[in-house]
Formats: sequence, structure tokens, C-alpha cells
Amino acid sequence: MKEFSDCLRRVHEQAPLVQCITNFVTVNDCANIILACGGSPSMSQDIREVEESVCRANALVCNMGAIDYVDSMVLAGKKANSLGTSVVLDPVAAGGTQLRRELSKHLLAEVHFTAIRGNASEIRFLAGQQTTGSGVDVGHADLITENNLTNAVDIAGGLARQLNTVIAVSGALDIITDGTQTIILRNGCPTMARITGSGCMLTSLIGAFCGASPETPFSATVAAMALMGIAGEIAEEKRLKNGTGNASFRTDLIDAVFNMTEEQLRKGIRYEIFKR
Repeated sequence: MKEFSDCLRRVHEQAPLVQCITNFVTVNDCANIILACGGSPSMSQDIREVEESVCRANALVCNMGAIDYVDSMVLAGKKANSLGTSVVLDPVAAGGTQLRRELSKHLLAEVHFTAIRGNASEIRFLAGQQTTGSGVDVGHADLITENNLTNAVDIAGGLARQLNTVIAVSGALDIITDGTQTIILRNGCPTMARITGSGCMLTSLIGAFCGASPETPFSATVAAMALMGIAGEIAEEKRLKNGTGNASFRTDLIDAVFNMTEEQLRKGIRYEIFKR
């Protein structure tokens, strides 16, 4: 567990600059969550400056919620690849429309991603599987449970090996795999799905952690996922105590990330190494 808390320490020490090409719905949340964890956000996405901007960044986050900026993602992603800079993809609603099906495949063909974080339906689509996703939401039949966990790990692991990347599937059970090692996380709470942008914020966190620990993207991704889940649990406890709703929960979630210590992360993470 110390390796995961060390990833948080490096974020605090290095304050990685994370360039985000993300959607207008969540851009403010993504910037704030990066600031909360100790990073520095850049929201540059104009195609005329993305290459120059990424030269100064420690990580690039490409969020397909900004579907009209895919050309910027490709240009910035290629530049980041040439520099050895971490690149993280959020394949928002990847299988939802013909446009998104085509552009997600285009992104994977043009850019090498350090990590890809999506819900089960999005990851299933990228892996060439049938999905039941609707818009940005995971399809009910795609939800990861104890009963289908092994199959979900096989799909994610196969995609990780195919793309030489870390695959992070978020949900009630989180799967993080690089195709050779797999960790299951059991942190978080259902209210996280009741606020706009929790997934986008999580992907931005992964960008910050990979930017601060580029040599260990698997551990960095696990640490970011665990941090978000623990912060959700802290925010939920406060929501239930005060009888508040999802708006306060969102603020409390960001506050919990801001106040998270290495010790809290070590003590709060609930994980298991997946073994057959």
C-alpha cells in the first residue's frame, strides 16, 4: 500500500501540470480536482496551441466529451508521445453513436495512451465487445458484479495487452490492469454517480498521478482511483450526517481530495490482487 501513498506524495511534491482537453460540462470540475490533489491544470484545447502547450505539461488528458476537439487531441497526443509525456484517455460514450465509434478508433490508432479510464460499457466497446451503454451511462447488463468479475478482467486485460496501456474500469467494483497484473478496488459510494463529472474528474486525477509518476503508471492509476473512492466515502458520510444532497456532496468530494493524507490513503484503500 505504501507504493500507492508514495504516488500521492509525489503529486504533492511535484505539482504536475496537467493539460486537459475536456468538455464544457465538466471543465471547471476537472480543473478543481487537479488543484485539490496538488496538481496544476491547463485547459488549453485550441488546435493552434495544443502542441506548444503540451510541451510544458507533465500529462495530457483527452476526454471524448469534447468530441469536437478530437483533432486537437490527436495533435497534442502525438506531440506528447514524442516527448514521453503521459497521455490519459476518457472514452466518453465511445460506443454510443457512429461518430463516437469512429473517432474513438481513430484516437487509438493515432495516439498511444498511458492509461484509459472508462465505465464498463465504454471499455467493452473499445475491446470489440457488445455493449448496452446509453449515452455516458454504463448499461445495466454491462455492470461489473462478483458473478461476472473474471470475464470483465479478461476483457480489460486483453485490451490492456493489445494497446500496451493501463485499463481502468470504474464502477461499484473498479478494475485496474496492465494485462499482467490486476487490482480490484472496492472504494466509493453510489452517490458519486449522482453528480455530473465524477468520471471526468477521476480521469483528470489519473492524469495528475501519471504525470507525477510516469515510470509507474499502473500504481499511479490505482492510487488515483483509490483516492477518488475514499474521498467519495468521506463525502457520503458527511452527506448522511447533515442530510444534504448531491450539490453539497460534490463540494465535499473535492474537499476530501484536497485534505487527503498519505496515511488516509493507506488506511482507507480496500483492494485485492486479482488471482484466478
